[in-house]
Amino acid sequence: MNAFWARVKAHRLAYTLTILVTLAVGILIGTVVSSGVKGKEKASDATPLQVPSPQQLSNQFSQVAKQLEPSVVNINTESTIKNPHRRMQQSPGGGSGDDEDNNSFEDFFDRFFGGQGGPGGGAAGPDSGPIRERSLGSGVIVDSKGYIVTNRHVVEKADRIRVTLMDDPPGTFHDAKVIGTDQETDLAVIKIENSNRALPAAKMGNSDSMTAGDWVLAIGSPFGLKETVTAGIVSAVGRDIVPNRQFQSFIQTDAAINPGNSGGPLVNMNGQVIGINTAILTETNAYAGVGFALPSNTVVNVYNQLIGPEHRVTRGSIGVEFNANPIPAIARVYGVNSGVTVSNVVPNGPASKAGVQVGDTITSVDGKPVKNGNELVEEIAGRKPGTVVNLGVTRSGKKQDLKVTIADRQKLFGQRLGEEEESNNQAEPTQSKLGFTVRNLTPEMANRLGLSNSKGVVVSDVKPGSFAEDVGLSRGDVILEINKQPVANEEDFNRIVTGLKSGQDVVFLVRPRGTGQQGGTIFMGGTLP
Repeated sequence: MNAFWARVKAHRLAYTLTILVTLAVGILIGTVVSSGVKGKEKASDATPLQVPSPQQLSNQFSQVAKQLEPSVVNINTESTIKNPHRRMQQSPGGGSGDDEDNNSFEDFFDRFFGGQGGPGGGAAGPDSGPIRERSLGSGVIVDSKGYIVTNRHVVEKADRIRVTLMDDPPGTFHDAKVIGTDQETDLAVIKIENSNRALPAAKMGNSDSMTAGDWVLAIGSPFGLKETVTAGIVSAVGRDIVPNRQFQSFIQTDAAINPGNSGGPLVNMNGQVIGINTAILTETNAYAGVGFALPSNTVVNVYNQLIGPEHRVTRGSIGVEFNANPIPAIARVYGVNSGVTVSNVVPNGPASKAGVQVGDTITSVDGKPVKNGNELVEEIAGRKPGTVVNLGVTRSGKKQDLKVTIADRQKLFGQRLGEEEESNNQAEPTQSKLGFTVRNLTPEMANRLGLSNSKGVVVSDVKPGSFAEDVGLSRGDVILEINKQPVANEEDFNRIVTGLKSGQDVVFLVRPRGTGQQGGTIFMGGTLP
């Protein structure tokens, strides 16, 4: 047995030695092989990767952007909401009668562009007092003297307007004033005050040259992000998006437009402004690929009138109304193939005085055929009030000519357009030393305020931190007297205020806003700084 176990042990030892020798040989071979592999890596002919030099593959967009960006500005506005709870209660599309379209129109822009009542206003409870609302928008410099085109809803009712230029350091603002606004096209002209240098101005283009498929860039400050550039194409031209808005035929684009872009330029590949970005169509309050810009040809026409002596846009009208969209049944019943069938004639208006009747079909203006309402409005609106035109009219199948003297559209339809409550002439404050502006109290406004007569002037704006704010004046207050002198209209107001001097006591007899005839009057006053 001892001999047996001795042989077993000897075999185990020999086996173990064999394994160790094998491992040693394997390790040696592996080392040799590893050395051979490392040698091959060092001798590899692979070329190291390199980052190529910058190369502009397509620079047309960037060239246009660099050309236009210096003329595009960021607009910050501040306004005071006297009754925030009432405002928050308004529902989109609210209103009645003739004001319904106007309310829908305002809500349309407020929802998408942070206008008055849009983002930034915040909610308010029923007991909340006045709150300060801040809004953002864009604009484009069109004159090196500091004149800027933007949207009316960007600066509407703002107590303070501040502009930031592209090369301004962070936190730099330039105060601006409103030169004039146009409700019909939602355009406004503002000017940077105390500009001591020539500013970069954009070049205007001809929007009639744009067709569907043309490349365009939209430049602005979406969500406050300055100098943002987006690219797209013209999706359509001549697009009407708001019912019964006869002076708003838009360029549709898929260039991204978002809240804050409003008032910025839409630019062609020649670096020319061919539109002012105004609205988007969306179900989510964000970009959905459908944006609208007011054509530059319309912008130029409005701008040239707003910078004029009256700082307002004058449009002709003959005082008729018609269906916005042609209805074949009307044409068949009234026996006409082309033209505009009158559905209403404004009493004592030009058309009424000339003998135009409901049911008449206007077929021509001074011999030029008109096929639809847009063509009729275009022909009439472009003519100065007082101009006499010859209307071709079909009545009961018989043709006749009527001479009509064109009137001022605003005066004919001012109440319906809501312009009796908006001052189109905002070139200069009525009174800067007092820190507030006024407008005449019309019979319609007096009726709304519950007043027995229209004597007095209404406070339209109060500058924050001014003498007017210190004494307690608010927008909507009616001023009846200044220092015991009756104020029946703006003429009286200007005459009295012109004579006021620094250090003089000034006392206003005021009927506060919302009190009506039964609310009585109060005195407000102080010493003029």
